[in-house]
Amino acid sequence: MAENDAMPTLPKKCGPYISSVTSCGMNLVIRGIVLFFIGVFLALVLNLLQIQRNVTLFPPDVITSIFSSAWWVPPCCGTASAVIGLLYPCMDRHLGEPHKFKREWSSVMRCVAVFVGINHASAKVDFANNIQLSLTLAALSIGLWWTFDRSRSGFGLGVGIAFLATLVSQFLVYNGVYQYTSPDFLYVRSWLPCIFFAGGITMGNIGRQLAMVSLEGRIDCLLVVDIIHMSLFSSEMPIGYLN
Repeated sequence: MAENDAMPTLPKKCGPYISSVTSCGMNLVIRGIVLFFIGVFLALVLNLLQIQRNVTLFPPDVITSIFSSAWWVPPCCGTASAVIGLLYPCMDRHLGEPHKFKREWSSVMRCVAVFVGINHASAKVDFANNIQLSLTLAALSIGLWWTFDRSRSGFGLGVGIAFLATLVSQFLVYNGVYQYTSPDFLYVRSWLPCIFFAGGITMGNIGRQLAMVSLEGRIDCLLVVDIIHMSLFSSEMPIGYLN
């Protein structure tokens, strides 16, 4: 009895359910961080294009470099990108409609390139009037959705994101945080919702791809754990389990 009492107690091992929950939470954090930095990078690049074209005007004392110009824009865009990128795969699971259209990284990179091109066109290409520019960008944005998404949830979330982001922009311009040159849609430009729509679709595709990669890795990990568990604690392991 004395020897048994003196034996140290071993810590309890986490079961497969606890391990899977912990792994899921960690993957969620990692995906959020990756999406945040992608959003920050895109915000710096696209905002620089807008400033060079004098589409967006910030106070003169703020524009000293690309990193100090409107310091709050990159973190806000990064946070929004993380939320959007995590929301898209979550909505797909909630609706029971897994998105399987063009699920490879090459397609995602082409989507990012098209989005940057749409934003570049809004700043560089001269149109006869703002209505023509807005209609062109709207067609390009819908074309981006049709080419790289084609899901009802993606279109609905893109429209909702464009609406909310435009309202936030109206509020910021109204309070003098920044301004647009030649506003034609209340306080902002009429083509701005098209940019927000295309950005939502782009970050949604990135988030879906990251979620698919993490899901495949988690399934492989759980399969290995199950095989090891069966080999250690069962006398016979079915041969067909590995096939």
